[in-house]
Amino acid sequence: MSEARTAADRVDAPTGADGQATAESETTLVVVTGLSGGGRSTVARALENVGYYVVDNLPQALMLDMAELAFRAGGAARRTAMVLDVRSRAFSTDLAGAIRELKERGFSPRVVFVDADDEVLIRRFESVRRSHPLQGEGRLADGIAVERGLLEEARDQADVIIDTSHLNVNQLRRRIEELFGGEDARRLRVTVLSFGFKYGLPPDADFVLDARFLPNPYWVPELREHTGREEAVSAYVLGQEGADAFVASYADLVNATTTGFEREGKRYLTVAVGCTGGKHRSVAIAEELAGRLRQSGLAANAQHRDLGRE
Repeated sequence: MSEARTAADRVDAPTGADGQATAESETTLVVVTGLSGGGRSTVARALENVGYYVVDNLPQALMLDMAELAFRAGGAARRTAMVLDVRSRAFSTDLAGAIRELKERGFSPRVVFVDADDEVLIRRFESVRRSHPLQGEGRLADGIAVERGLLEEARDQADVIIDTSHLNVNQLRRRIEELFGGEDARRLRVTVLSFGFKYGLPPDADFVLDARFLPNPYWVPELREHTGREEAVSAYVLGQEGADAFVASYADLVNATTTGFEREGKRYLTVAVGCTGGKHRSVAIAEELAGRLRQSGLAANAQHRDLGRE
């Protein structure tokens, strides 16, 4: 389970003396720290998945420099996450002072602290046969105790405390996406990709559909030079017996699997539709299938790998 003292989806913009938002308020900062084995790496990957620029193992003394660099860089760097690791030689226990310095400069960082029960941390270290970075010549429990002491104030100052004792990797990832990603970042994005079998299968396809059972417009003289994106070819292909059922069946299949894919952390799904050359049948079917998926509420688009190769 997780405890979130502050779970707003955005950082409120700080204001200067004139009441106007400072320029730094345009930069969203997240500071991630916590116990070794608690899940910092999973949190970092989840933040990357929702669009954050992640700086791992950042020395605490460089937090303000990194924040100002992110502001000046703009673009994707405006959403930056800094992961602090007690193993860094530049680590300081004065996280509160570092956060205060950021706020004085106009930034509004959110601090995420990952924690777990000692027994759980010990099992995690033992499962990967690693020693704790602070145990020295002692036991795992000794290293964990030392780290807890170093991070006690950081935990007290955290905006979000996540106890990962009973969370698996996917559950922790979803928790971070809920806090920082917004609904769009958690949605599965579907690419319906047309291709020609004679050019080979798309290596990244999750599903492969074969449209070669439909009559080929290539053998219709008035359609040969046109593509499946054009109305005449599309009407010809989709008007064939079995075409509508084919599209409807695969639309149902994709819709039936999306919830499971999202639950397992998949964010991009590729549905490949093939015909002989990737010009007529696969293109028309891909466009139609993407349209039906959008109608059902999915973020879907059609792309055409081999269109124009002939």
